[in-house]
Amino acid sequence: MSEGMWALPKRYEIRLSGLGGQGLILAGRLLAEAAALYDGRFATQTQSYGPESRGGDSRSDVVISDEEIDYPHIIRADLLLAMSQMACDRNFYSLKREGILVVDADMVPHVPTNQAYVVPITRLAQQEVGKAVVANVLALGVIVALSGVVSRRAVLAAVLAGTPKGTETLNRKALEVGFRVGEELRAGR
Repeated sequence: MSEGMWALPKRYEIRLSGLGGQGLILAGRLLAEAAALYDGRFATQTQSYGPESRGGDSRSDVVISDEEIDYPHIIRADLLLAMSQMACDRNFYSLKREGILVVDADMVPHVPTNQAYVVPITRLAQQEVGKAVVANVLALGVIVALSGVVSRRAVLAAVLAGTPKGTETLNRKALEVGFRVGEELRAGR
């Protein structure tokens, strides 16, 4: 269990969805690596994306479990990150009724529920970190703080090991901003 915060189900399913070029495939891989390599849990990561390299539909699914994973795909997501309106519209109904929905406030103007965490993820990455390109890492910080699905130590280690050399300071800052925002959101509920 992540840092003793709260009990999670044995199998936890996360869907990161948005547009090609937003780095969600990388974010999913980093989340799975955090669980498997640094927290000692079982994890799978699958992905789906359109033929376009930028702007098409992109999705990364991560399953994290305390037991061996016999089915590597999402059945019903415990957490859904939507970084575009199209992604939110297409994937909202894959979310469990009591699941966590996190949307990028500037990219998802029509949120299908008032229970969502509406966060200006890309804007925060630009304004507080200095580059919108790290919005995916900032989003990881938010969802880890909200869900506790992996430890902060593990996701930091995965991010530092799995992102391009020379970007460590930028990615660490993005993750820390995400942790802070996620904590504020959780405290507000």
